[in-house]
Amino acid sequence: MGKTIFQKSELTEPALFTPFDTTKAVKDFPEICVSTFSENIIQKFASLSNTKKIAALYTANGAIPVYKIRYKDRDIAFYLSRVGAPACVAGFEEIIAMGAKKFVLFGSCGVLDDDKVKENIIIPVSAIRDEGTSYHYIAPSVEIEADEHSIRVLENVLKSCGYSYIKGKAWTSDAIYRETIPTIYERRQEGCLVVEMECASMLAVSQYRRIPFIQFLYGADNLSSDKWEIRDLDLYGFTNAEKYMLLAFECGLSM
Repeated sequence: MGKTIFQKSELTEPALFTPFDTTKAVKDFPEICVSTFSENIIQKFASLSNTKKIAALYTANGAIPVYKIRYKDRDIAFYLSRVGAPACVAGFEEIIAMGAKKFVLFGSCGVLDDDKVKENIIIPVSAIRDEGTSYHYIAPSVEIEADEHSIRVLENVLKSCGYSYIKGKAWTSDAIYRETIPTIYERRQEGCLVVEMECASMLAVSQYRRIPFIQFLYGADNLSSDKWEIRDLDLYGFTNAEKYMLLAFECGLSM
């Protein structure tokens, strides 16, 4: 019986087809691209007068517009990422094929250590690979580390903007409704500050495609107490939409 991707020690090549076979390059596509998972944040910035639709990502779920905005005399692309590693990665791959050279992603996460996270923005320095997508891009391992240069860029931007932050490990999971109490305790003991669904996979793809990549997170629901607290998970970051989006733009300019 053949081995699955979780059992193989190295990747197989080549792929039968790539994003460059399915997605056309877009003329004058911005070098910098930003994405998030909150439709409200995307719609808010899409409605601005200096924003223009330049492309779209197509799936059976429907079309996702890709926009261009002028920020500090630079064009920056932005679009809505689908939740979950496979869909998020597919969009990322196609954006690269369109012409993006640098990428910034941000979104909410579940808090595993509320005492440490508090109101800080979270910089994931590594992620536990409890999902499947990353294993198609890099060989199996328990964790994947973020690029040190990207971490320094993000730190410098946060400092210059005056925002507090904390660096730590993320737990990337495929199953939002299977974050069991024993596993939450185990991941916390391993040093994970937060749980989310895309970081490990996006780090893997950015390394595979050699695309400079920055991701930051902000806490939403709390999983560090005896009872789950939804907090502002239902708002998906809209309360601080401008803050997060402008931070992402600044990161893009600093990469």
